[in-house]
Amino acid sequence: MNHDYLGLARALLPELALVVGVLIVLGFDLLTGKGKSREERQRSAAMLGGLAVVAAAAQVALVGPAGEVFGGVFMLDVLGLFTRLGVLLLALLALTLAPGTVRFRHPAEFVAVVLCATAGFTLMAVAQQLLVIFLAIELASISLYILAGFDKSRPESAEAALKYFLFGGMAAAFLLFGFSLLYGLTGSIELPAIAAALTAGTHGPLLTVALVMVLVAFGFKAAAAPFHLWAPDVYQGAPPAATALIASASKFAGATVFVRLLWPGLGPAAGRFEAPLESAGWLTVVVLLVLASLLLGNLVALAQTNVRRLLAYSAIAHAGIMLLAMMVAGVAGVGPLMYYALTYGLATVGSFGVIGLVDRAGGCQSIADLAGLHRRSPLLAGVLLIYLLSLAGVPPLAGFFGKFAVLVEALAVGGPWTPVGALAILAIALSAVALYYYLIVLKQALVAGPAPSAARIVVPADVAVPLVVAAGLLLALGVWPAAVMNLFQGS
Repeated sequence: MNHDYLGLARALLPELALVVGVLIVLGFDLLTGKGKSREERQRSAAMLGGLAVVAAAAQVALVGPAGEVFGGVFMLDVLGLFTRLGVLLLALLALTLAPGTVRFRHPAEFVAVVLCATAGFTLMAVAQQLLVIFLAIELASISLYILAGFDKSRPESAEAALKYFLFGGMAAAFLLFGFSLLYGLTGSIELPAIAAALTAGTHGPLLTVALVMVLVAFGFKAAAAPFHLWAPDVYQGAPPAATALIASASKFAGATVFVRLLWPGLGPAAGRFEAPLESAGWLTVVVLLVLASLLLGNLVALAQTNVRRLLAYSAIAHAGIMLLAMMVAGVAGVGPLMYYALTYGLATVGSFGVIGLVDRAGGCQSIADLAGLHRRSPLLAGVLLIYLLSLAGVPPLAGFFGKFAVLVEALAVGGPWTPVGALAILAIALSAVALYYYLIVLKQALVAGPAPSAARIVVPADVAVPLVVAAGLLLALGVWPAAVMNLFQGS
């Protein structure tokens, strides 16, 4: 291994900026927080945390796509660069929305944990070794468990954190066991070396066990059915800013680390696209995960009356499309997956920002709580319209082009008469179901009248800006999808 410690230090400058940001946020609050109100402390912490995220993004741009670092432990390519910048953008939006959605007793600690989670996400984006992948995932996961239970005034938050932690701990055990089997079979924890060992020979049933273990763990991380049981409770109980981070940046970074593992690492064990259910490879398991996620996510979302649980089940359906994009990424490239993950993350962060503001103004659990939003706050109603129509895949918003790119590539790779093509056709059919339940929410927000006791919602300027930015990006990326797609041509 090439022990280039200077190159390693340069590669980890973004994470260093985030860690320094954690220390500054906590130290500033400790020194100056005594004489301030909770609202002032929260805004100060969010501002300092946002500056740390911006500094980390500047370091990402400075380092650029430098190739392999430290003997291949990290891969600083276009995929890693884009993912790092994407998760930093989503974390910045979540941080700036936090002061307007909920008041914490310990605001600096909340921002510090968000920065720790973000450091885990940025490490996941460039990790190319099983040990580093596991450590990055667990750094992000433990931080998210804490964020889910941060609102101590609500028992639902504690319940969400406990369920998330228990399911997450089990998933970590599956992942580590699967990684240990891969190491035992191939003799390496480096993804290129693992791929070479798998290409050189077959490893029998033990490889199948390892693949299933790894896919079960990542199925949990992606909230894919049938490993989704934590998602509805976490989406319902966690603070809105935490849920926004869990639902967006976590999935964005997870998609990158998963696609790196599946194709550069485990590509020789994929199986055949023409008959994935008949070939002994990981495509078989992913096909079943996609099928279960699309059906369960869309159909169960129809029965929801709680807006947060509806978004949770819709997230399961979106996880199915992301997994479909990962399946075809080895042939079609990662452009459609990254475009879809970014646009989904922007719409989700914005949606939970709106829900958080409505919740603080009088409660927002039931879909009916959004009734008359167009009168209570035209701004919130307008941006919510953009977010939900993007999630539904309505043109010319970015969500449509993301879904279109993934499904077209799936049909091109497998053909309409293969399981992969059939999944794409099923996703197209279920898009009508998704549009229906998103329109149920929009009907309350844009058509129904407000309750007599509902007051107008005043949106602070520093909270309105990220909401408008997220909506503007969804419009801009919908008009110009090539801005993202062209980055990954030939990769």
